[in-house]
Amino acid sequence: MRKANLERLLARRPEGVFVNPFERGELGPDLFRATCKMRLEGLVSKRRDRPYQAGRSKHWLKVKNRKHPAMERDL
Repeated sequence: MRKANLERLLARRPEGVFVNPFERGELGPDLFRATCKMRLEGLVSKRRDRPYQAGRSKHWLKVKNRKHPAMERDL
């Protein structure tokens, strides 16, 4: 239901803003390679057996593309 509501809201947004489809299976490595090829910063994943929770959570995992320029920023 949450994803359907989000898709409805984003339908009125500029092109390029969308909800990704839900993916199952062992596609993580292939998906990450594609992410790096597209020069994206990385991926964020959630355990499928956990509900959505806003903000940081131990159930979310961020995998970074170490070659992305964002990794070279000084904080």
